[in-house]
Amino acid sequence: MQLHRTVGAAIVIGILFVPSMTWAQDPIARARPEEVGMSSERLALIGKAVNAEIAREQLPGAVLAISRRGKLVFFEAFGHQDKAAGVPMTTDSIFSVASMTKPMVAVAALTLYEQGRLLMDDPLPKYFPKFADMKVAVMDAKKENIVDKVPAARAITIQDLFRHTSGLIYGGRGTTAVHKLYPSSSSAAATTMSGAEFLDRLSTMPLLHQPGMVWDYGFGLDVLALVVESMTEQTMGRYLEQQVWKPLGMVDTAFTLPADKMSRYAKPLPADPVTGLPQAAPPLQFRFDCGGGCAVSTAADYLRFAQMLMNKGAYGRARILGRKTVEYMLSNQLAPDAKNLIANADPTRADYGFGLGLAVRTTAGIVRMLGSVGDFSWPGATGTNWWADPREELAVVWMAQTPGPIRWKYRQMINALVYQAIID
Repeated sequence: MQLHRTVGAAIVIGILFVPSMTWAQDPIARARPEEVGMSSERLALIGKAVNAEIAREQLPGAVLAISRRGKLVFFEAFGHQDKAAGVPMTTDSIFSVASMTKPMVAVAALTLYEQGRLLMDDPLPKYFPKFADMKVAVMDAKKENIVDKVPAARAITIQDLFRHTSGLIYGGRGTTAVHKLYPSSSSAAATTMSGAEFLDRLSTMPLLHQPGMVWDYGFGLDVLALVVESMTEQTMGRYLEQQVWKPLGMVDTAFTLPADKMSRYAKPLPADPVTGLPQAAPPLQFRFDCGGGCAVSTAADYLRFAQMLMNKGAYGRARILGRKTVEYMLSNQLAPDAKNLIANADPTRADYGFGLGLAVRTTAGIVRMLGSVGDFSWPGATGTNWWADPREELAVVWMAQTPGPIRWKYRQMINALVYQAIID
């Protein structure tokens, strides 16, 4: 039997999982779970459940970090970083975090908002004039053909970019005639176009919806990142490094993965466990820093980011945003008459509201997962997930490369396993 070293509970089902002696630097100070109202015994159920999924070859491996009341109570790695190559997962494994990039870009843009340089009702043409005369598509009954284009009732605003109400939709998120015109995703756009080429293309596309009227997943945060670049005369990665990542100690978060860190990069299973179709790691080379989904990070790094937002903009000695700015970011930004299609993007976030760059819970019930009114989150299509629950003083980061539909199962499963461990 081959011995693989990992952090987590030890089980023997074909592969032996035993605790690793190598830990990444703790993102925050540790505490015994019981000191902050959580049960060590109930937290141990997480390892049993995750290792059982790994043994059934449903996911290659994962890293989970949990903090409560500002203290780290769980930080473990399970299974394989690269199952095909037999590389074990470690707590400092690096993941493509896909749309978990969006909240970080939102924070970067809000630093300019705090300086009075970027306002919510600024029209997008103020920064990129080519968006001045946008049209909205009119389709036939089956939405298979565009039969007309009408002028947008108003310009796309900066707020629309933050909250996915711009009408600039992801092509891969639907089958209408309009969807077929757009790039499928942020990473697909960034692998084939420069930032300038991307803006040129979007500015010629008809919008699917009138600005401000419908939450529909799309390129808002990618365009917002390019607005930040134009204002700061820096790449998105460079600006985030200076304003967010370095102050928070996020040492492994970037838009590029250096060669000396490639050995820590996590990969999905070769085949999707649900569909059986081949799957591969997402691209790592991009022609621009796509704000919608091109960053890599670790569980430790992202927990620092989540903790900063839960701390109303501060982490350690660093203050990234002011308290009122964070409160505004984490408030529902969708008007009562706006149509909310968030369930189309992620069924586990159905019936959530949306703030600036992330989902916010507006009701204790209805939604499909445990939590509290005011909890906030936004996951990644690669399988990564995180959320923070200010009422419970709880922050959770789940890193796994499970890009298929099984990712929705793990979002609900980990959510239940974490909350059942609260005992106060």
